[in-house]
Amino acid sequence: MFCKQLGDICLGPDQKISDAIACIDASGGEIALVTDEAGRLLGTITDGDIRRAILRDCTLESLARDIMNGHPRFVAKGTRVAEIAARMRQEHVAQMPIVDSRGVVVDLVLAGEIFNPAPGKHPVVIMAGGLGTRLQPITKSIPKPMVPIGGRPILEVIIEQFASQGFRWITLCVNHLAEVIEGHFGDGKAFGVDIEYVREAKRMGTAGALSLVSPTPSMPVIVMNGDILTALNFGQLLAFHYENGALATMGVNHFQYEIPYGVVDIKNHNIHGFVEKPVYDFFVNAGLYVVSPQVFDCVPEGEFFDMPSLFDQLEPSQKMAFPIHEYWLDVGRHDDLDRASREYETVFGGRPNR
Repeated sequence: MFCKQLGDICLGPDQKISDAIACIDASGGEIALVTDEAGRLLGTITDGDIRRAILRDCTLESLARDIMNGHPRFVAKGTRVAEIAARMRQEHVAQMPIVDSRGVVVDLVLAGEIFNPAPGKHPVVIMAGGLGTRLQPITKSIPKPMVPIGGRPILEVIIEQFASQGFRWITLCVNHLAEVIEGHFGDGKAFGVDIEYVREAKRMGTAGALSLVSPTPSMPVIVMNGDILTALNFGQLLAFHYENGALATMGVNHFQYEIPYGVVDIKNHNIHGFVEKPVYDFFVNAGLYVVSPQVFDCVPEGEFFDMPSLFDQLEPSQKMAFPIHEYWLDVGRHDDLDRASREYETVFGGRPNR
């Protein structure tokens, strides 16, 4: 019916999570189907299932059977499209496998094929007003988001990524050398989007400028720092936010740090042990967020305010972490800029056509 390459989105229960990611990409960022050798449906894996598994310390080498939903929803072959649509609305699901009388998967229905949602209704706010102190002297004459990567500004790469994924409405929060950014992008139509500007009279932090966005958006907003390079499908970030009923979602990136020395465990002047060159694992703030309209009320007007402080205003049940396993790089230092320049062609494949 809707899925032409069903085999591309199916995998066995003993295959790896990395294989499930490939299946999800093949289905348009929606779902992977776990089947037995006969093609019978055993379970499903969504992008959200994988992100939550990573937060539980699973790795991309873990097995599909360990994270799949073993009680998947499905409909029988021959079910009318109207009935499928009604059930998907009722159960708030974005994917529905179709199986035959033996339980063999014969098709997959995606909500996007039935309901034709418009991702462009979700606004995007990009924080592009930073001073870029760590990238001086480059940023004395060029705003940090306009530092070139692969021959074009970082911010241009970001905007064209959003445009290629169907997002249309973008607000740029500008301050330092704002005229350079405004002169390059204008109203955004040359880049396939509509751009508005929020001009900060003073530095407002990574969240403070949200108080200047008017009117308050009626739908969840993607907020992103203007110096982040990532290969993320932003639709998956939005889907995760909706799926978990969050008021605010923070993209996080897995980070490892090895202490280059032997660490000594000392208590009351006594040595209790050694750990030679320990490696610590963290999830770090990736500078990428989704905030629901209600959260805008938590941002003080006209004050410097950063995103961690905004998240601190919310109850733990209202905020979610979205682990990013895709390419991600904060281009904040000269070493990062050099790395981004080396990796640009491999990750982004050069300048997209417009």
